Amino acid sequence: MLALYYAEGAPPLVILSCSLVLTGETRHTMKQLVAVLVVLSVVTLLVVACGAGSRSSKKSSVSSCESRGTDVNMAEYGFMQPSVTIRKGCSLNLIANTRAAHIIRNGFWDSQGTATQATEPGAPTINVWVNGNESKAVGPFNTAGTYHLYCTVHPGMNLAVVVQ
Repeated sequence: MLALYYAEGAPPLVILSCSLVLTGETRHTMKQLVAVLVVLSVVTLLVVACGAGSRSSKKSSVSSCESRGTDVNMAEYGFMQPSVTIRKGCSLNLIANTRAAHIIRNGFWDSQGTATQATEPGAPTINVWVNGNESKAVGPFNTAGTYHLYCTVHPGMNLAVVVQ
């Protein structure tokens, strides 16, 4: 039974009360419908929760490869992070966030402050000058492995590139 009431000052046909008279068979069908909707809601929540969790964990561990590359920020005397993990085929976008210029090459600074220029097998050859407040793309890194880059100008400025 559906009851419509007119409230003074309200637009006509505003529903203020609704009651439904159900037979025994209708009640059983409604209970089944409610049970199916509850099960579908739970399944939907599980699928969304699992999908979001796996996507966010992948994003935090391995950077996606966008057309512009994966950003690596450089401060005045060092990389803002000691390492970056990317997928095979990705490039890096080296960003100088200050006025300091950097010359980035394959290799590393050792703990005694000695620069070692070395290109690991499978690494792209990197020899790029990044002026202050600009960015340069390097790569792509097509082979899985760990590669080392350093700034020839700033002792101790090392970056490990992990390619998966």
